[in-house]
This record gives sequence, structure tokens and C-alpha cells, in this order.
Amino acid sequence: MKHFNQAQPGGQREGALPPKLLDQLRRELRTEHYALSTEEAYTDWVYRYIIFHHTRHPGEMGAEEIKQFLTHLAVERHVAASTQNQALCGLLYFYRKVLKKEIKHVDVVWAKKPKLMPEVFTPEEAMAVVSHLQKKYWLLGTLMYGAGLRLIESLRLRVKDIDFAYKKITVRSGKGEKDRVTMLPESVIKPLQKYLPEVKKQHEADLKTGFGTVHMPYALDRKYPHKNKEWGWQYVFPASKLSSDPRSGVKQRHHLDESAMQKEVHDAIRKAGIHKHASCHTFRHSFATHLLEAGYDIRIVQELLGHDDVETTQIYTHVLAKRLQSVRSPADMFGNGFLKPNIALGELPPALEKRFREAVANQYKGDIQAALTAFLDVHEKYGAAAASGRAKNV
Repeated sequence: MKHFNQAQPGGQREGALPPKLLDQLRRELRTEHYALSTEEAYTDWVYRYIIFHHTRHPGEMGAEEIKQFLTHLAVERHVAASTQNQALCGLLYFYRKVLKKEIKHVDVVWAKKPKLMPEVFTPEEAMAVVSHLQKKYWLLGTLMYGAGLRLIESLRLRVKDIDFAYKKITVRSGKGEKDRVTMLPESVIKPLQKYLPEVKKQHEADLKTGFGTVHMPYALDRKYPHKNKEWGWQYVFPASKLSSDPRSGVKQRHHLDESAMQKEVHDAIRKAGIHKHASCHTFRHSFATHLLEAGYDIRIVQELLGHDDVETTQIYTHVLAKRLQSVRSPADMFGNGFLKPNIALGELPPALEKRFREAVANQYKGDIQAALTAFLDVHEKYGAAAASGRAKNV
């Protein structure tokens, strides 16, 4: 049985594997335009899988070995269900594309997928967080909350993708490699128009020093050799320094790193005195929830978010404040001064007791709870009207 040599401590990560194996995987992923993050993740899972099985050649293994590895991740490493699923996807892709071997079924112990509700800011909280962001970070925060952009989508925005005349943003190659159109908040138009000339000045300085190119998707730089220097293709939020492209090695200016914005938002949440488990993505959750609370059709919100299925968008209906406000807590139901807790009907004024019993018997068909709720609503309505009348007379 053929085995590979163990990787030497402190050596290269892939020292235990023949170079062509993972290179083939990378080539397949790049051919199909997978993101760099996906390429790195899939390559890493294949490496871990082979090391877990003591560097056996993956061609000698199959569904049973994949099952053992994934079960190990769930039972012993306690990874999240999404992490385990990513590992499975990476291994199946590797077998299918590199080893030309179809793995049809893997009977595995799955990590339990938690049913988590999205964390949502109130409108006041969202604006409080944004107010603690400065300069380009303020622009990014406003776009994430005001347009429902994911963090990576906002960082990958190019100058040509912003249409000031139609007040729209075109999101290119979003999740699932799908384009979509969303709104450009009016509150960010003038600040963006003031900010972009500064970015253009930096781009022109890069051109003068022999740089000024930008990463082009789908090898468009070979089809259109000079497009990567044009202003319209530049990132709206470029990095402060030039860097080498991890795939091509070309030195150019990439977009702002995700970690920079994540740190700024984390600090802004703390300064705003908000103690929710929030992050950059909370802006997107809040965008969807607040639109639904404002009465916009869920299909419109689905389109703005770029969801394929409306069921994905429906999760935001479960966190609507209005939905909760329509239900009265039992703890509050009898404590508004009209009916006391555990009050006996005999304690009511005779006329009111008679009306209440008639209402229960006739209008509410014996449902005391429904009758009580109706009486409380009437009391609140007339109580508020009376208070308003007294205020006017002051």
C-alpha cells in the first residue's frame, strides 16, 4: 500500500503531499471561478482529510473514510454543522473533479444545526452604531444598513457599479455568483460624491508610479488588457497599501480588508452601549426587518437581498417588533388599573358585572379571556382619549 512521507515539523503545509494533487484542485476551482476563500478552505479540508488517515493516498479511500473524518469533526472536534458541511462539499468536489470518482452517499453523524434567530438592531441602535463610524467606515456602514449589502459585497463595489442618477447599486457576483440591483440610500449620495475624487486622486498617483491596475474578474484583463487601469473598474473602498495578488502575483491595489471594517464596527457597537451579539452582518438583518416592519412586500425585500427562495426571507418575520407588540403578556393583561389580578366578578360594580356577563355569554360565546381583552382595549382607548382631552384643556 502506498503511503506519503509525514510532513516535517515547521515545514511547508503541503510537504507530505505530491505538489500536483492540490495544484489540480486549485486549477479546477479557478477554472470554475470559485472565490479565493473557497479555494483555500477546500484545499485545507483535503489536506486535513489525508493527514487524518495517516497520509494515505485519497484514491485508495472513499465514502467510508470520508464518513470517519466527518464523524470525527462532529463528535470529537465539536465543529458547527456549517463547518462539517463545508468539509463534505470540499471532499466531494475533490473526488469528483480531481480523482474523477463519484461519491454518491456518505452515511455520517451530522453535527446538530442550531436554529438561530437573526440578531437585529432597532432603527435607533443601527443609526447609533453608524454615527460612531468615521469617514469611509461611515460610508460602508450606511451602505450595509441602507442597502442590505453583505460586508464583502460592499468592499467589492467598483466605481461603475454605483448609479447616482437612478439611485441604485449593482451588486456583482454576490453570493451564489448572482448579480442583483439594490437601492442607493439618498443620505449617502453627497458624501460618496465628495469621497470618490479622493480615491481617484490616489488611483492617478498609482498610475504615475507604474501601478494602478486592479484585479479583474473572469480573466477580463486578458480580453481587455487596459480595462484594469480604467477609473470605472477601481474599487470604491481601496486598501491603503499596494499588495501582490495571491494568484497572479501582480502588485496592485486591492479593496479594503474585511477585518478592518469588522474592527471598526465592533468598536462602534461598544461605544454605542449596545450589548447585543452583533456584527457587520447585523446591518443586513436590520435592513430586511425594518423594511418589513414598514409594510413593504416581502417579495420586494427578497429581491433586494438576493434570496432565491422567499422562505429564506421569511425568517425576518419572526423578529418583527410589531408582531410581538400585538400580543399582550399575561403579566400585563390585568395590571393596568382597570382589572386587578385575581379580581372576582362580584367585586365589579353591578352594572359593569352585568354587561360583562352578557358579553361573555352572547358576543364572546363564553370565552372569558376574549371578553377581558376586549374590555381592556376599550378601557385603554377611552382612557387615552380622556387623557388627550384633559391635556388640551390645560
